[in-house]
Amino acid sequence: MHLLPCGDTGLLVELDDLAQVTALHAALRADSPPGVVDLVPAARTLLVRFDPRALDRAAVERAVRAARPVPTSRIGEDVVEIPVSYDGDDLAEVARLLGLAPREVVAAHTGACWSVAFGGFAPGFGYLTADEWSHDIPRRAESRTAVPEGAVALAGPFSGVYPRSSPGGWQLIGRTEVTLWDTGREPPALLRPGVRVRFVEAG
Repeated sequence: MHLLPCGDTGLLVELDDLAQVTALHAALRADSPPGVVDLVPAARTLLVRFDPRALDRAAVERAVRAARPVPTSRIGEDVVEIPVSYDGDDLAEVARLLGLAPREVVAAHTGACWSVAFGGFAPGFGYLTADEWSHDIPRRAESRTAVPEGAVALAGPFSGVYPRSSPGGWQLIGRTEVTLWDTGREPPALLRPGVRVRFVEAG
């Protein structure tokens, strides 16, 4: 663990891998000192934003070092269900890469309990991981110039849903009608770090 100041109101925690990030994020979400205003996880870092009127950086550092990382099973939290039509343009290619039938890919994707490890790329885009999903899916050799809104995709160890049409190089396995980003909703992002997700096959 390496701690770095980040402006006057932030502390950047550098960690070895995503598992350590999600475990520390879960611990601090459950028990952080008053004055911590935001936690922003990424692939190998966790940004802790705090109100300097309520606590100083030294107190934040002590809280981070004293935190006991917890399992990221998110027990007790609601699960967001996302219905998916599994008809993506890359489903057959993903099946070929994994040595599975397309229906087996669908079964594995819907059978996993996913959680949002961190956000990025675009507002409302969550990088989802699952203990039950051990596959590492290569990105497409050539990115698409426009991936449709609601596309459900895979890349590396992650799954994700494109919240709006944008360029992208992930492998598309399906689509959903669920709105991922809505500025009229509080909070606007449906998929936020720590939220659990179940993909269900749309009838």
